[in-house]
Amino acid sequence: MNKSISKILGLALLLFTVTINAQTTFKANTNNAKINWKGFKPTGEHYGTINLKTGSFIINNNQITSGEFTIDMHSIIDLDMDATSEWNTKLVNHLKSEDFFDAKKYPTATFKITSTEKKGDKTLVKGNLTIKNKTNPIEFLAMVKIENNQLVFDSETFKIDRSKWDIKYKSKSFFNDLADKFIYDDMEISITINANK
Repeated sequence: MNKSISKILGLALLLFTVTINAQTTFKANTNNAKINWKGFKPTGEHYGTINLKTGSFIINNNQITSGEFTIDMHSIIDLDMDATSEWNTKLVNHLKSEDFFDAKKYPTATFKITSTEKKGDKTLVKGNLTIKNKTNPIEFLAMVKIENNQLVFDSETFKIDRSKWDIKYKSKSFFNDLADKFIYDDMEISITINANK
C-alpha cells in the first residue's frame, strides 16, 4: 500500500514538474510597445499613445495562459496636434490631471490577463484592467504569433467605457446639463507588444 502511494506521489510530482517546465515567460520589449488611445466628442476627436512600463506573458503549449502589464500614466501624449503647440501641452496636462487619469496620485495602471481562447486565427483575451485603483474586466481579440524566442501580440481596436473607472470629466454618465459640450464615455484602445524569452 505504501509503495502504491509512493508511486502515485512520484507520478504526480513528475507531471507537476513537466507542467512547470512547459511554461515559458516572454518579457515585453517596452521600447517598441504601442498602446494607442482615441477619445471622442461631438465636435471632433483626440488620439495618441501611452507607454508600457513593464510586461510579461506566460506561454503554455504555444498559447498565452496569463500575463501582467504595468502602464506608465505619466507617459501619455497626444498625436493629432503639433507636439510643440500650446494646445497640445494643455490637453496632455489635462489628461494627467484629476479630471481624467490623475497621474500624480495614480502613476500607473495595470492589466492582468486571466484567460485566452482561440477564435479561428485570432485569440480572445480576457483580463482585468485597473485604472485609478478601480478594476473592471475587459476582453478583446488579438493576433498572437509565437516563433522561436519571439512573441508578437497585436490587438484589434476595442472600446472601454471610461466612466467605469470613475473618469468623470464631461461625461453624461455623471452630468445631465452638458448639452453638446460632453465627451463620449467610450474610448478606443489598441495594443501592440513584441516580447522575447
